[in-house]
Amino acid sequence: MKINKKNLSFILLLTVFAACKPKPKPVDTVAQTRTSGTVSMLVDESFSEVLADQIEVFKTDYPDTKFTIVEGNEQKILPTFLNDSVRVIILSRMLTEAEDKMYRSRSIVPKTARFGIDGIALIANVENPDSNITVNEVVDIMKGTSVSGKQLVFDNAYSSTLRYFKDLAAIKALPAKGIYTLQTNNDVIKYIAENKGFVGVVGVNWLIDNKEEMAPYLEKVKMMGVKNVKGKKGGDEFYRPIQANLINGKYPFLRNIYIIDAEGRDGLGTGFANWLVSPRGQLIVLRSGLGPHKLASRDFNFKNTN
Repeated sequence: MKINKKNLSFILLLTVFAACKPKPKPVDTVAQTRTSGTVSMLVDESFSEVLADQIEVFKTDYPDTKFTIVEGNEQKILPTFLNDSVRVIILSRMLTEAEDKMYRSRSIVPKTARFGIDGIALIANVENPDSNITVNEVVDIMKGTSVSGKQLVFDNAYSSTLRYFKDLAAIKALPAKGIYTLQTNNDVIKYIAENKGFVGVVGVNWLIDNKEEMAPYLEKVKMMGVKNVKGKKGGDEFYRPIQANLINGKYPFLRNIYIIDAEGRDGLGTGFANWLVSPRGQLIVLRSGLGPHKLASRDFNFKNTN
């Protein structure tokens, strides 16, 4: 085939442009910094939705990053963190003194930062006449001393949510009656949507920022109001776990969300932890319906136009 000089020049020009066009770097070849490189992270599945939103925006800002996420219940992921397999974890509690010492014995000081406030919602079927419950009633159910007939349904037997209520009731073992466990938060929502007479226990974020396929089930459940113990904040009336009540602390069942970084170096784990508590990261927490760690102040300048 004959190629004239004009066509040849065009082909050469395309070749030059193709050679000059920047190609994205493979993430595993970029420098390991606060805004580039790779990081593996263990995540309490209760917070998987809000964390996914954070990572999506972070990667938009810093495309040369790669996150490997391992989700699971608290009792499953914590041993992986403590045996030094993965050094960044998202939990609803801080490390105990003994757990902290395990890392310090390796000359690594874990860095802990709170980036959000989660509410644990109690939900009921929309056709259930009960719309309120007290903290004392919940504690009685957990202890097996309740005479109300109410039964609690949790995500799973090893979750941070169930651990929270066991700590609240100061019990080690669950009673023989009144407590049921499934597998996930969505399982609880489905169960309550299809069964009356039960009280489901789920993270607030699962009621606000959930997948589209859960919409038919979410329409059939309602958040219950909770009254705290008399004399404590939120003990004057029933409060629902709406965002305002998470921020002002009037809703009784609150827990912090922490990121714990034990990488032992100034890498992507540190950068992401700092970003979570930055104004941009906190705005995403606010939009998720949870309580932010810190509300950004707003300054207004007033000019005299007279």
